[in-house]
Amino acid sequence: MEAIMNFIQDTGFYRIATGDWKVLIMMVISFVLMYLAIVKKFEPLLLVPISFGMLITNLPGAEMYHEILFAGGHVNWEIFGGAPVTAELLTELAGMGVSDAVLNTVTVGQSISVGLIDVLYLGVKLGIYPCLIFMGVGAMTDFGPLIANPKSLLLGAAAQLGIFITFVGCRLSGLFNELEASSIGIIGGADGPTAIFVTSRLAPHLLGPIAVAAYSYMALVPVIQPPIMRLLTTKAEREIVMRPLREVSKREKIVFPVVVTIFVALLVPSAGPLIACLMLGNLFKESGVVERLTKTASNELMNIVTIFLGISVGATATATTFLSLQTIAIMCMGVVAFGFGTAGGVLLAKIMNLFLKEKINPLIGSAGVSAVPMAARVSQVEGQKANPGNFLLMHAMGPNVAGVIGSAIAAGVLMALFG
Repeated sequence: MEAIMNFIQDTGFYRIATGDWKVLIMMVISFVLMYLAIVKKFEPLLLVPISFGMLITNLPGAEMYHEILFAGGHVNWEIFGGAPVTAELLTELAGMGVSDAVLNTVTVGQSISVGLIDVLYLGVKLGIYPCLIFMGVGAMTDFGPLIANPKSLLLGAAAQLGIFITFVGCRLSGLFNELEASSIGIIGGADGPTAIFVTSRLAPHLLGPIAVAAYSYMALVPVIQPPIMRLLTTKAEREIVMRPLREVSKREKIVFPVVVTIFVALLVPSAGPLIACLMLGNLFKESGVVERLTKTASNELMNIVTIFLGISVGATATATTFLSLQTIAIMCMGVVAFGFGTAGGVLLAKIMNLFLKEKINPLIGSAGVSAVPMAARVSQVEGQKANPGNFLLMHAMGPNVAGVIGSAIAAGVLMALFG
């Protein structure tokens, strides 16, 4: 009879019935994300593994992910290696601001059995997965439109306005410190890997809600951007037809990733890992001599890392950290970030038109938020609504890929200032 009772008390059903009811809310949230990914097709490649990671981490007793191993913003290698939890470690973590809910998940003298997600999460914590994804993005990206029209680099930079406006808003709210505000602000870059890279270093305890917000709003770019674009432009501006871009030589495309890597890494060393991997992937593509590496980086490697990244990031969304006022605030600030990012690119294009003889269609400025290539497609769609003969896609790809570089640089700046 005692053995039967021990078995019953060890089940997740018993734990939920005896007070662990918050996990039910998290499971419902994971189901909603699965629905959006599978039925509505909102960023399915990432929301499916993220939602499933959120589900499995909130199954009581599964013990796949232990927050205490990564509490305090770093990997606690001692207990990760099997050493018992000490009172000194708990006191130290409490002094770092780790919540009582996380500290209470272990007891002094307890040895933690490392779970599957604990091992996979090391790739996030050590900054491996975001960089590898950037390599894949680089291998699939054509920087030709940016090289052909360097002015689009300014539009990509202006679209990072959302990052810094959101940072200021988070600080003024009083709910977040500088590290947390920096991580939330990066949502405005519309670049999931960059948001994960920054958050894993500055505010790892917010990784779950920030990742969910970043990828959810990226999927909603076609919904969020058009009203802002139409509000800030006139019909005449949306009808502007731009001249076809010049053809970019192979030499330019090969030199570009090398020059950008050197310049950005020297200017903002903190952004070096992201930019280096992005440009290495692009060099694979443009050199034309390493087709196998290009194919691997853009397909097999990209897909494998996406699975590991999604599951491990989703697993950080535990009930103890996700169900809070901070999470609601993060979701709200995410909308602000995307809105100001879109507005920044559009408004700078309008300002540039005051001085340019050959006018720019302001709609391409919104593509600077770097959700590649979704934001560029939104510019194309809105342009054709105003003028059916207008083809803005390639023009919009300039600020779009510039936004990828811009968000990485903004991330480096924030990490340099507050990291």
